Amino acid sequence: MPTAPRLVAAICLLVVAFLVSSMIINNGEEGKDYGWFTYVNMLIGFACGWKVMGKRVGRGWTAAVNNGLTGMAATVFWCLFTQGCYEMFRLAMRHRYDGPFEALISIFQLSVEYSKLLLTSEILWTLAIGALIAGLAAEEANRRWR
Repeated sequence: MPTAPRLVAAICLLVVAFLVSSMIINNGEEGKDYGWFTYVNMLIGFACGWKVMGKRVGRGWTAAVNNGLTGMAATVFWCLFTQGCYEMFRLAMRHRYDGPFEALISIFQLSVEYSKLLLTSEILWTLAIGALIAGLAAEEANRRWR
């Protein structure tokens, strides 16, 4: 059921996904076409805010911080997994794999490689502060709009 805390959590994670995606593109390779990278990550952020964070709102301020961190961790996991799957399919269409198991294993290898792009201080700070703001904003929305 749509509620204000779900919407607030979803919009907060959408904004953080947009910011982090923009930082990754700015820190990435010069001239690389990222295509739908930002939009896919924003959609995943919105979905994780709605489904993961939205149903855990209303348990207090400490739980709100934990809720924000959980929602952000879920968003990062699903974004890395989705981008790893996309890259695997792109490479599979170029016949880079000998079999299906090699392709499946490469999803996780590619996700780990993409996670190394997140290990810069500004991205880690953005994720941490965004998680705190998202959790606290969703909790405040729950308290204001019942």
